[in-house]
Amino acid sequence: MHNSIKPKVTLVGAGPGDPDLLTLKGVKALAEANVVLYDALANEEILEYAPKNSVKIFVGKRKGCHAYSQDQINQLMVDNALTYGNLVRLKGGDPFIFGRGSEEIEFVKSFGIPTFVVPGISSSIAVPANQGISLTKRGVSESFWVITGTTSDRNLSNDVALAAKSTATVVILMGMSKLEQIVALFQNESKGETPVAIIQNGTMSNEKIGIGTIDSIIEVVKENNLSSPAIIVIGEVVRERNKLKGFYKEVAFNKVCARD
Repeated sequence: MHNSIKPKVTLVGAGPGDPDLLTLKGVKALAEANVVLYDALANEEILEYAPKNSVKIFVGKRKGCHAYSQDQINQLMVDNALTYGNLVRLKGGDPFIFGRGSEEIEFVKSFGIPTFVVPGISSSIAVPANQGISLTKRGVSESFWVITGTTSDRNLSNDVALAAKSTATVVILMGMSKLEQIVALFQNESKGETPVAIIQNGTMSNEKIGIGTIDSIIEVVKENNLSSPAIIVIGEVVRERNKLKGFYKEVAFNKVCARD
């Protein structure tokens, strides 16, 4: 490492997908980057905020193919910070919401490299909001759960069963592969009529939304070819969505509402 290089690592939350939902602080951090490590869920348009001569390295996964393991990503962050100086680790959503950001920070810190975090707008809140779904609403929902659908051991989180017993809005990330299990847990609590929204590619130009109930949502997903990346929102607030109030009065839940 050249003596003049001062290593520094900044975790930047890229937001839910729409590049306009990157924070100003994130833009400023990228503008000073010598090297950027970015994930698949971080919109590549955001890389335009980094200097043209900065090194840009894709470290995410697409369609189940991992470019690098987490251990390799950790080491790449250290190696590139020591080589180039100012490194930005660009992560989708918020880096501390199921993004393994804290693991990365701890690893980098163990080498004595200064670290900083720029929070991002979490998709768990922004994607429903973009569709007019308020996760809390007076008289309807007093709280919300945000749960990962797939834990580190590839199983469904036990918290989903607990959430199904509550009156809270339930937001599940990375849960599409576990949808049948999720539905069964809510059916066990006699919540078959509870409204559900599944939003694919939230805040992006190719966003799709499927609307149903616990009892109908699997069929809705099949009919409309919904898949990951998608967010599952379960709760009465889905029915309260201003854009959908007329929709619920006129048609059954097993229809799909095109993005409006």
